[in-house]
Amino acid sequence: MTAETAPTTAMETHTVDVPGATLTYDVRQGSGSSTEPALFLIGHPMAAGGFVTLASHFPDRTVITYDPRGFERSVREAGSPFNTPELTADDVHAVIGALGGGPVDLFGSSGGAVTALALVARHPNDVRTLIAHEPPLTAVLPDRAQADAAVKDIVNTYQSRGFGHAMAKFMGVVMLQGEVPADWASRPAPDPAMFGMPADDDGKRDDTMMGSMVAITSYQPDIAAINAAPTRVVIAAGEDEEGTMANRGAHGVAELLGSPVVKFPGGHGGFLGGEYGQMGKPKEFAAKLREVLG
Repeated sequence: MTAETAPTTAMETHTVDVPGATLTYDVRQGSGSSTEPALFLIGHPMAAGGFVTLASHFPDRTVITYDPRGFERSVREAGSPFNTPELTADDVHAVIGALGGGPVDLFGSSGGAVTALALVARHPNDVRTLIAHEPPLTAVLPDRAQADAAVKDIVNTYQSRGFGHAMAKFMGVVMLQGEVPADWASRPAPDPAMFGMPADDDGKRDDTMMGSMVAITSYQPDIAAINAAPTRVVIAAGEDEEGTMANRGAHGVAELLGSPVVKFPGGHGGFLGGEYGQMGKPKEFAAKLREVLG
């Protein structure tokens, strides 16, 4: 993995045990020039490795990243439940507790934004400012029924044909702009090779992303609890990919919260600087994040 980097800071890696998992998290100690609280960067399924570039643009602040349970270095015990927004919110709460408690500033992207919304509802004193970037929530969409059907079709494809075919369908849904057609699940499936995915089925059915997908996307945010929390909540969307499910999810949540959507540079991965072979607009994204955090 290569990444565009700014000046580096010292990083320590720690673990914390939670029911059914051991979580791994990283602490990048800031230079001490900032009086702001720690900045926590979270995703789902993206783990800490996706935030290397973004973290490097905040050398003045202590930056926390972690791997959600079942991803990369964080181990989910066999037989334990797959991730839900409530479960991952409690995991993030445990990491914050291990750090000495909140409040922290938190940037959550994609499924991490869903986790963050659940965190504010369940643990309102953990977060001072939340930037929730493109939560892929079907529950807030006008085409919820079709979107839910498309997500369930991905999971059913995983169960019947394996990871590669399911991920090909996932990429099709992620890239789709506009409402999900009613017949989306019955359309011919894309070739996994189009997305660099294997067509062969390895027989495994324990993938955390697939096991968690329905629970993450169908989550209904507790709007009353979020509005009652002391947290300042900012809903963010990429300016380059309007109309995708995650982008529309941001607009749907913002409407329920009665708040505007703040546009960020790039698309869904606008903060990436080469991680996983993807390049966004990390310098511009980090500048916008710093501006919005205040």
